[in-house]
Amino acid sequence: MHAAHILVKTEKQAADILAEVNGGKNFGDLARKYSGCPSKKKGGDLGWFKRGQMVKPFEDAAFAAKKGDVIGPVKTEFGWHVIKILEQR
Repeated sequence: MHAAHILVKTEKQAADILAEVNGGKNFGDLARKYSGCPSKKKGGDLGWFKRGQMVKPFEDAAFAAKKGDVIGPVKTEFGWHVIKILEQR
């Protein structure tokens, strides 16, 4: 799985960002602006990962989605995520 994400502190922030993405805003730009994860410098890009490399709620949500999907809010121990599925193999 190749995904990008935006990590924020509250469910409301994640929902608001998801609405912005669904309204046509650029995911990478929003990640650089709002995300609390170091991946924000790369537009939220997490690179490739396989099952067992991410925390379970994040992984379950990502692997249930399809290429091109933007999903969320997803709660983990780190906060709330908006996830974009970039590619799958």
